[in-house]
Amino acid sequence: MTDSATHFTAGNTPDAPRSDLPELLTTLAGDLRAVGFTLDGVAELLGASAHDALGRDQLVPALLATEPAALEGKPDGAAALAVVVRLWLLAVPQSAEHLDAALPGTGTAGLLRLGLVENDGGAVAAKVDLRPYGWEAGDGRTVELWVSSDLAAHQRPGVLRHDHVLGIGQASTTLVQSTIRRPAARALDLGTGCGIQTFHLLEHCGHVTATDISERALAFTRFNLLLNADALGLDPGRLEDRVSLRLGSLLDPVAGEQFDLVVSNPPFVITPRSGGEDASAQFTYRDGGLPGDEIVSRLVRALPDVLVPGGTVQMLGNWEITAGTGWSERPSSWLDGTDTEAWFIQREQVGPEVYAETWLQDASEGRDKALYRGTYAAYLADFASRDVGAVGFGMIWLRRPADGAAPDGAAPGGAAPDSTRRFEEITYPIEQPVGPHLGFAVERSDWLARHALEDAHLLVAEDVTEERHQRPGAEHPGVILLRQGAGLRRTNLLSTELAGFVSACDGELTVRQLIGALAALLGGGDDFDPDAFRSGLLSEVGNLVRDGFLLPADPVPAGSAGEDAHG
Repeated sequence: MTDSATHFTAGNTPDAPRSDLPELLTTLAGDLRAVGFTLDGVAELLGASAHDALGRDQLVPALLATEPAALEGKPDGAAALAVVVRLWLLAVPQSAEHLDAALPGTGTAGLLRLGLVENDGGAVAAKVDLRPYGWEAGDGRTVELWVSSDLAAHQRPGVLRHDHVLGIGQASTTLVQSTIRRPAARALDLGTGCGIQTFHLLEHCGHVTATDISERALAFTRFNLLLNADALGLDPGRLEDRVSLRLGSLLDPVAGEQFDLVVSNPPFVITPRSGGEDASAQFTYRDGGLPGDEIVSRLVRALPDVLVPGGTVQMLGNWEITAGTGWSERPSSWLDGTDTEAWFIQREQVGPEVYAETWLQDASEGRDKALYRGTYAAYLADFASRDVGAVGFGMIWLRRPADGAAPDGAAPGGAAPDSTRRFEEITYPIEQPVGPHLGFAVERSDWLARHALEDAHLLVAEDVTEERHQRPGAEHPGVILLRQGAGLRRTNLLSTELAGFVSACDGELTVRQLIGALAALLGGGDDFDPDAFRSGLLSEVGNLVRDGFLLPADPVPAGSAGEDAHG
């Protein structure tokens, strides 16, 4: 078990909101709810175009929509909500008088005490970002929360502080949407930041351990948990019953423990290191402090050790792509000598220049021209030193084989077979949330491993359509495509025999019977090899089942045709 010294219970951390004032937090939650500071309330106040612009970190339309003149004719509560929106979302200082009226229970004095605002001359300025957040739960409930984090680059001048606590960003929502939601006893949120993943884990996990190397990050997470205690089903006086906050690097805070599920949006950004550099020179929310993609490599190798048999990991990551090699070569090497099952999906690939520009802009380092030039050059030199031609970004799923046994086809303690590892590139838009579809894909792979495919009866999934192309006057189509309308929205190029097989999948005949009928129809020539025909077509059919184009009619695994098509 971990040393008790790693448990984080502080409620009053410097430069972070206070979480040791439970009555005041309850009052604040009531005030925010009463003023309509919710996702729907803010969207209605701003209007569609200004709300969309705010989602792109463009403040001007929202500033115009919340000016006093723009609020004339709106309900009386709109002015109070505008004060709150302008304070925290738009970072415009407000008068104490207006804040006292908008949030009467908490008042300016309470906000100052909680560390959410600070005096700015004769006005009151936001010290943190505080915004509504929510989602539709599986049981039809709408979960409505408020999330605090540091003010972002578009809300404040200058380069971000190096211990910046990131708010609700694209990476965090990507992980939320891709996580497979199954009931679990114990979950680990590695690198929790402001707590986004933990909020979602509490919906389907009995207990969540949330770790971070940053005390400020854990302080923000603790504040967010207690501010939203009622919505998250937490007892403020017994937080440890459901959530344990741990301070430390990587897996140190949970040494000796095991979990059913691990999620992580780690500090995976590849950042050039300099001699004598210490942690204070790094952006803790994104920089792992290790050269290249070593932070992701170490986690992929080490995380299966903290899983129970059958436990899974879902995380995001970057990987370096050496010039002249395929993108999957490096990630696959991280699994060498292990029995870990894995699925890597590359969602983006960029060159060194674009990568450098992205992360320099992220931290607003372009506001210091000398810093920008020097750091940009350091990025390029760092990549060149390892012959990196590009950087990939994507989603990673890992699983420890159930019952501690190696997967079929692998010796205990040996390497896993290729059939339990997938590396694919999907750069086009996919359905969100994609987590349910990833879960169904895993279930289909497990079904294939347990069943004789030739004895199965198959159906075409409801979201699948066929597309044929042929030249004018041609007797037969030159291209036959199978397309998915849901999930990962794959497209599969079909051979004539595979297209014939799919068209006959109505659940009546077995796979063996269909292949036999096609062999009789298409075979007969001197060069026809019935065994090669059967094995080749059977392999292609297995791929269609694995990818969700075809589904077992009986037995039907969890994630049936209707569920898989519509999530």
